[in-house]
Amino acid sequence: MSDLPNILVVDDEVRSLESLARILGEDFEVHTASNIATANEILERECIQAILCDQRMPDQAGVDFLKTVRSRWPEIIRMIVSGYTDAHDIIDGINEAGIYQYITKPWHPDTLLMTLTNACRLYELQRENELLAIELKMAPAAASKAVGDRRAALKRTYDLDDGIVRTPESPMSAVCDMLHQVAPYDIPIILTGASGTGKELAARALHYRSLRWNKPFVVENCGALPDQLLESELFGHKRGAFTGAVEDHVGLFERANGGSVFLDEIGEVTPAFQVKLLRVLQEGEIRPVGSGKPRKVDVRVIAATNRTLEEEVHAGRFRADLYYRLSGIIIELPPLKDRTCDIPLLARTLVQRMSAKLGKPVAGISDEAIECLQRYSWPGNIRELQNEIQHMLVVAKPNAKLGAELISRHILMSVSSEEDDRDAKIIDLEGSLKDRLGMLEQRIIRETLIRHRWNKSRAAKELGLSRVGLRSKLERYGLENVRALPMKRSSSSAG
Repeated sequence: MSDLPNILVVDDEVRSLESLARILGEDFEVHTASNIATANEILERECIQAILCDQRMPDQAGVDFLKTVRSRWPEIIRMIVSGYTDAHDIIDGINEAGIYQYITKPWHPDTLLMTLTNACRLYELQRENELLAIELKMAPAAASKAVGDRRAALKRTYDLDDGIVRTPESPMSAVCDMLHQVAPYDIPIILTGASGTGKELAARALHYRSLRWNKPFVVENCGALPDQLLESELFGHKRGAFTGAVEDHVGLFERANGGSVFLDEIGEVTPAFQVKLLRVLQEGEIRPVGSGKPRKVDVRVIAATNRTLEEEVHAGRFRADLYYRLSGIIIELPPLKDRTCDIPLLARTLVQRMSAKLGKPVAGISDEAIECLQRYSWPGNIRELQNEIQHMLVVAKPNAKLGAELISRHILMSVSSEEDDRDAKIIDLEGSLKDRLGMLEQRIIRETLIRHRWNKSRAAKELGLSRVGLRSKLERYGLENVRALPMKRSSSSAG
C-alpha cells in the first residue's frame, strides 16, 4: 500500500486525465474519474485527501459536485480547474462549495504540484487539529482518572507496606511502627536523622497512610534556596512582584491544599523566613509575594532536619515558637551503620530497581560483595549505598553477577567497627612499628585480592611481590584459604 497522499482528478477529457495522472503520479496516488458517477464511487471506497475537478462536466457542474462533496466529506480539500473565468462560477465555488483553490487553464505543472502538496498538507493539519481537539476534551477527565488511579495504587502499596526496605529485626521496624501509629492523626511531625537516612520516604509513608492520602504530597528542600525564592516557591507570587516574575506563580502550599507539605532541611531556613513560616502555620493562610490578599490553605506539614533543633533553639538560631508548632511528634531515623542487618536486602532491592531503571540486566549481587558492603560504615547512609550500587551496575558486564571486585576501593579498604577499634590501638596507641605496619599490610593485601577476584598472580603483580612472597604473607596473616571477608557481626541476609 502506497504512503503517498490520495487525490482524485475529475475531468471528462481523457487526454487531460492522462496528462494529469502522468505529471502527478510520482508525488501522489492519483485516482481518475471521467464522470461524476465514477467520482462518487471512488470517494465511497478510497480515503481521498484532495479533489481536482474540472468545472465544465457534462452530467453536473464541478461546483455543484463539490457542494455535495462538502456536505458528505467536509474534510476533503476541494479545487476547481477551468478554462473559463466566469466571475459567477468563481464566487459560487468559493462561497458555496468551499473551494480551496481555483486553477485556470492552462496550468503550469510546478504550480499545480505545489498547490496539491499544500492542499494535502492542509488536510493532514485538519486531521491533527481534530484529534487534538478530541484529546483536549478528554484530557481533564483522563488526567483526573490517571491521577486518581496512581494515588489509589500508592495507597494500596502503603497499606501493604510503607515502602521502607528492612528486615524484621531492623532498628527501622520500631520507626515504621511509630509512623503507622501517628499517620492518621492530623498533627505536624518532625523527622530527624543524618542526611540520606530516608526521611522523604518516611514522609511519604506518613502521607499515604493518613486521611489526606488522596490529596497532593509536595516536597521542598528549604536549604537549597535563598529566602525570596523559597517564599515564592512555597507561597507563590504575583506577576511583577520582583525581577523575573513575568507571570503569576502558584506556591506549593496552595498546590498541596488538602494534602501534605514535606519541608526538608527545615533547620537551614533563616530567622527572617522562620517568622513568615510561623505566621502561615498559625493562621492557616498564605500571602503570595506581591499580593495584598491572603489565601486560606489546609495542609499537614511534615518537616525534616539533620540538625538537633533543640540545640538550635537554645543557641538562638531557630525560633522556639516555630519549633513547638512543628514538633507535634518527633521521629528519629537510624543511620545505615546501625542497620547492618538490612544491607543485604537493601542491596539486592537496589540492584533490582536500578538494573531496571538503567536497562542493564545483571544476575544479582554476590555474597562476598554483600559482606564487603556490610563492613562499611556508610557515612552517606542509604543515598551513598544507592550511588555505590549504581557504580557497580555501570562498570559491570551485562548479565554478570555483581562481585566484590566492582566495589569502590575506599569501601574495600574499610573494616568493621570492631576492627577499626583494634586498628586504632595497634596504629595509634600501642604496639611496635612492625605490628602496626603488619596490620596495614594485611588490609592492603586483602583489598587487592578482592579486586582481583582472589587471583593471586594478578594481586602479586600489582603489589610488586612474587607468588612465593605473596603466599608467605597470606600464611602469616591467615588469608591463604580465605575467599570472602569473615564477618565479625551477626547479620541477617533477607531478600
